[in-house]
Amino acid sequence: MPRAVLPTGIELEYAIHGDPANPTLLLVNGFTSQMIVWQPELLEAFVARGLSVVVYDNRDVGLSSKLEGQSYTLSEMAADGIGLLDHLDIGRAHVAGVSMGGMIVQMMAIEHADRVASLTSIMSAPGDPRYGQPSEQAREVLLAPPPTDRDAFIEQSLAAEVWSSKRYFSAEVARRRAAAQYDRMFYPAGSPRQLAAIYATGDRSEQLRSLDVSTLVVHGRDDTLIAPSGGERTAELIPGSRYLLVSDMGHDLPIELVGVFAESIGGHVRVAERELTWLGR
Repeated sequence: MPRAVLPTGIELEYAIHGDPANPTLLLVNGFTSQMIVWQPELLEAFVARGLSVVVYDNRDVGLSSKLEGQSYTLSEMAADGIGLLDHLDIGRAHVAGVSMGGMIVQMMAIEHADRVASLTSIMSAPGDPRYGQPSEQAREVLLAPPPTDRDAFIEQSLAAEVWSSKRYFSAEVARRRAAAQYDRMFYPAGSPRQLAAIYATGDRSEQLRSLDVSTLVVHGRDDTLIAPSGGERTAELIPGSRYLLVSDMGHDLPIELVGVFAESIGGHVRVAERELTWLGR
């Protein structure tokens, strides 16, 4: 995989799918997740819709830089993504993020508006503690320290059923993905720093009110990790945004819903591209 070295010294592992000459869709991962969590079927569906898809490991996870002893905010994580666009000589990209990644792309739109062609915030929230709070059980699973033993780590992944899509959760798929992430890079030390970045950044509500960017907000009705109120509130705050509440979706992107995600996000990007062309941007 290629690796970008940013002026800040941060190194990001990344991959590009599709023709780089096409409009770029930058996908941003959630808390502690690596870029391999993006299902090939979803990436292929975006490519089939004429997009160049860029995925990468956030700092402190996967094969990107580890920030031992350092603290940071979502602003700095957003700047990482913009730095990757600089490295790839991409002036403007459509950005989509899941969970913490949704918070990161919100910060991209807030602080780097000229680089964001459209925004898609998926199963995320605006940082206001009154919205999107997890259930007690989901919180306990999220904060439980991961086992260091590979087999135990894989088995613990089944606890994610509490926030997953009720109709589509598969223990076999969960185990396979956990094994792939463990084997690629097991680095639990990064998780408390990423979590601290979320809390340090705080409430983005007022900044989201001032956005002027084509926005789609997607959330799952089954989500117990970031409750649907997080998505609803995000859509309420961003002027002109569209809100898609998916009935059979939890805090995950099950393969059974790839068509829904590809068409809704791909369609959103197509419309935004037309708007930008019409506006001469």
